[in-house]
Amino acid sequence: MGTGRRPWPEPGWTSSGAREGIGTGEERAPAGMHKYVIRRLLLAVPVLLLSSVIVFCLMRVMPGDALIALMGESGNVGQKELAKLRKDLGLDRPYHEQYAIWLWQMVSLSPGDSIFTNEPIPVSLRKAIPVTLELATLAMIIGLVIAVPVGVLSATRQDKLSDYVGRVVAVSGLSIPDFWLGTLVITFAAIWVHWIPPIGYVSLWDSPWRNLQQFLLPAAVLGFRLSAATMRMTRSTVLETLREDYVRTAWAKGLAGRIVVYKHALKNALIPVVTIIGGQLGTLLAGTVVVEQIFALPGMGRLTVEAILYRDYPVVQTNVMLVAATLVTLNLVVDLTYAWLDPRIRYR
Repeated sequence: MGTGRRPWPEPGWTSSGAREGIGTGEERAPAGMHKYVIRRLLLAVPVLLLSSVIVFCLMRVMPGDALIALMGESGNVGQKELAKLRKDLGLDRPYHEQYAIWLWQMVSLSPGDSIFTNEPIPVSLRKAIPVTLELATLAMIIGLVIAVPVGVLSATRQDKLSDYVGRVVAVSGLSIPDFWLGTLVITFAAIWVHWIPPIGYVSLWDSPWRNLQQFLLPAAVLGFRLSAATMRMTRSTVLETLREDYVRTAWAKGLAGRIVVYKHALKNALIPVVTIIGGQLGTLLAGTVVVEQIFALPGMGRLTVEAILYRDYPVVQTNVMLVAATLVTLNLVVDLTYAWLDPRIRYR
């Protein structure tokens, strides 16, 4: 007894003093994560296949003829010319053959040419993707800059004037359509501020300042919609976190309110916000379709709308598949980020 040594080992402890199972779990965690990633990638295959079938069928059941739209409404094209053109484009084949040919083109990363412009689709995408990517990135930044501070302010001043204002802003962001808000912003900027964004797309590398002027309003419109749901989630999670015991302990120790909120509460409160941001990515990409049309930005959304109007099957199908693959990838990245932020989460 004088030595202070245990007469026998405690249950669950090895002779080296390490807890049984902890080391094994930490070693298995990376393997479990790898299996999860592989499983998600395998599940992405049927998701993309189903998306390809849906977009292919929808384009074929739409009213109108792609060749009539291509040749215009002049009516000077004879049936022989239409039949020859249809054969050259492969539109005379059965639908299952058209789908198989197009699917192989997508797998081999050679989606072909546009029916309407005869331009290779990869060339069109290289022009449109940077525009949409820049718009989405700026909108995401603006949305988070608005959502997180306002959400935290609403939570820390619950049922006060600033909280009511933040909740009204969040509900407005969820309720106001993008096309109406975009039109309102353009009208307000032109009539009341006497400022009109530059006409015609200007690349970021050609003129960064003019490019920022051109993207500021559309990014603000998209970011306002994105901030609404994120703001509400931030407010609710911060409120819940402020009621936790460790936060109350920090208050009891006399720590400054800013340190308690931003260092202790906000760090854990933002973990669920990552999930809702991932869910908003689809809404963000869908919003670019409307906003790019309103502000005349030559991005993926505008390219898709014009392709639909002219029944440009290859362009529409390629764009939809690219967006579907992007969403699948981003959702996987969000899940992995969630596990990185919260080490307690393990995917199996």
